[in-house]
Amino acid sequence: MIRRTLAAGGAPALRRSMITVAVMLATIMQALDTTIANVALPHMQGGLSATQDQISWVLTSYLVATAIMIPPTGALARRFGRKRLFLVAVGGFTVASMLCGAAGSLAEIVVYRLLQGAFGASLVPLSQAVLLDTYPREKYGRAMAMWGLGVMVGPILGPTLGGYLTEFHDWRWIFYINLPFGLLALFGIAAFLPETNRDRERGFDWFGFLLLSLAVGLFQLMLDRGELKDWFASPEILAAAVLSLLFLYMFLVHMFTAERPFIEPRLFHDRNFSVGLLLMFVVGALLLSSLALLPPFMSHVMDYPVLLAGQVIAPRGIGTALAMLLVGRMINRIEPRLIILLGLLVAAWSMHLMAGFTPDMPASALIWTGVVQGFGLGFIFVPLSTIAFATLAPDRRTEGAAMFSLMRNLGGSIGISVVVGLVVRNTQANHAAIAGMLDPFRLGPGRLAMPEAWDWHAGAGAAHLNEEVTRQAAALAYVNDFHLMTWVSLLAVPLLLLFRPPAQHAAPG
Repeated sequence: MIRRTLAAGGAPALRRSMITVAVMLATIMQALDTTIANVALPHMQGGLSATQDQISWVLTSYLVATAIMIPPTGALARRFGRKRLFLVAVGGFTVASMLCGAAGSLAEIVVYRLLQGAFGASLVPLSQAVLLDTYPREKYGRAMAMWGLGVMVGPILGPTLGGYLTEFHDWRWIFYINLPFGLLALFGIAAFLPETNRDRERGFDWFGFLLLSLAVGLFQLMLDRGELKDWFASPEILAAAVLSLLFLYMFLVHMFTAERPFIEPRLFHDRNFSVGLLLMFVVGALLLSSLALLPPFMSHVMDYPVLLAGQVIAPRGIGTALAMLLVGRMINRIEPRLIILLGLLVAAWSMHLMAGFTPDMPASALIWTGVVQGFGLGFIFVPLSTIAFATLAPDRRTEGAAMFSLMRNLGGSIGISVVVGLVVRNTQANHAAIAGMLDPFRLGPGRLAMPEAWDWHAGAGAAHLNEEVTRQAAALAYVNDFHLMTWVSLLAVPLLLLFRPPAQHAAPG
């Protein structure tokens, strides 16, 4: 009887725990790298003797490679086996990280970042699919809470960890730090993860993969370099946009007409999964856009050093972690749509609070709004993943997880491009409007008063005055973006009506 109990309960539980630890190490490693390099770019620029335009390729190459290689994750897992693909992805990502740290020129690090993005692209969808297959249905909520913790907290902690390593060590350590994570993940996956069945007879749709890769890669390139190149005033950006739309159209035609397309259209017949993709797009935009806005707001408007800005952002991870721990226990007792609704409302409230930011506000207010926002996004992520995959066929989970990750990344990329572009343009417009109010007829008793150091008749005074006008103009531009993100959060609420409600809640596990 004891032997039967251990065989039936103890060993599988231990194996499940080991699998969870292994795949979560891989997830956290990849999630950190989406933002950890951002704060180190100025140091890398000096160390590699690159211009601002050139050093931006360190980020662009990684994002483009990731966007291209996420969609084929499901097809590659079917063809070669999920465990084998996972081991290759973790090993390749770890080796590419070491090469990035050892790079001696701009060309080398761009090539190695391409490899890092290509190998790391499948880590997040593979880990999600593995956890869904490892845990029983009644424990999906807890499984997705653990997975979501790595996916969402990783990008939040990336700037903090990157700033610390760059400030006190060297920018190369933002890549070297992946070595222990990668080795532990490799060992755990090799030792505990079972292999899936391989579909050797089904060929790989290279034509469909090429079309989608070109569409997604060019679109990501357009988004990442658009602001730098003044968007559609640049022939490069215009060509990327036109070609991306052309290749996307060709891919859609191919997907619906080919006998065995690269991505099966039947994947989108599941209504909950399709609606989940739309909401995941919104979540990606909210999470990554706010993370893209806060560091420059604190740096340029509030004059925070990089390390302090990272420390102020980090506590939002506490809100996310707390929310996911709560949701993991609530998900089997409360309908997921209600939890998502609460998360969207809390996220909208946090954006509303951020719309009241001023240049001279205390750091405690920044920390508080960050914790609130992290809490709201944590309440969205877990039930959204649970309800989207609850009715999806098991053999479609890896492919579905890849599409989930792709939509989150595209949502973040589009969101970042929109909010950053609006900040730049609105700052210029606000600067012109504020400067138009400053003239000799408005100054004096009962009118606008300025410090003597801002005397615009002196060169230094005019420079001080212009700097303050720019700061106030930028603060208004950021506030406008936070207002926009508040409405995006609220406008996503009607999508919840499109979900099919679950027939019944699973018993708590």
